[in-house]
Amino acid sequence: MMADKTTDGAKPSTTSFGYREVPEAERQGLVNQVFSSVAERYDLMNDLMSGGLHRLWKDDFVDMLNPPRGTRPWRLVDVAGGTGDIVLRALDRGGLCCEAVLCDISPEMLGVGRRRVEKAGRDAQVDIVQGNAEALPFPDKAFDAYTIAFGIRNVTHIDCALAEAFRVLKIGGRFLCLEFSQVQVPILDKLYDLHSFHVIPRLGQLTAGAAEPYQYLVESIRKFPKQEAFAGMIREAGFERVSYRNLTGGVAAIHSGWKI
Repeated sequence: MMADKTTDGAKPSTTSFGYREVPEAERQGLVNQVFSSVAERYDLMNDLMSGGLHRLWKDDFVDMLNPPRGTRPWRLVDVAGGTGDIVLRALDRGGLCCEAVLCDISPEMLGVGRRRVEKAGRDAQVDIVQGNAEALPFPDKAFDAYTIAFGIRNVTHIDCALAEAFRVLKIGGRFLCLEFSQVQVPILDKLYDLHSFHVIPRLGQLTAGAAEPYQYLVESIRKFPKQEAFAGMIREAGFERVSYRNLTGGVAAIHSGWKI
């Protein structure tokens, strides 16, 4: 059988899906299945994975974004924005000049986001668009800011997503990424590993009836590039003034870059 071969006889490329190696072409579909299964419990998922700290981290994230309160039009695209947490926080912080696009590859996540946007009365300020971070359906230089929170580690080709972020930003635009990262505090790293690998999947089984999505999400954190390595990837994409700030000892980190 030649099912595991490409047409030229070479083995197909593989990539990580948590700690498993899977054919590269199948990874996005597997990720999509994870998020379609947890969409209605996304906040619960993040509460389990961060002990509720993700809410404070997102507030810090939007503080760094600092949406303007003036009169000049300002546009944000929040990629892998799912349930709308970042978009709604940004619009609450900014003025009426602010507009946002909530973009996600998962229709189930966008469904939750749409309901939240409507409930918040932000329909006129938010466009909801289904799209892949690796090939965004937007023109060049369309946005003043690009955000992605807890999404980029689920992208198959991170370099492509970063290149797309650079492409759709205006000159002077800002890239901000919030993501789980490498704990850099002794003892805390051991406690976090214990919580991640032994507690979170069991809580997922008890509260959501399935441990597997949570197991993948925990493993995907460990496979994601460490802080310095990811900062290097952001620079390679063309961004300048690249920096990062650890949150809770490195459990998460905010990465920043500018298109200059």
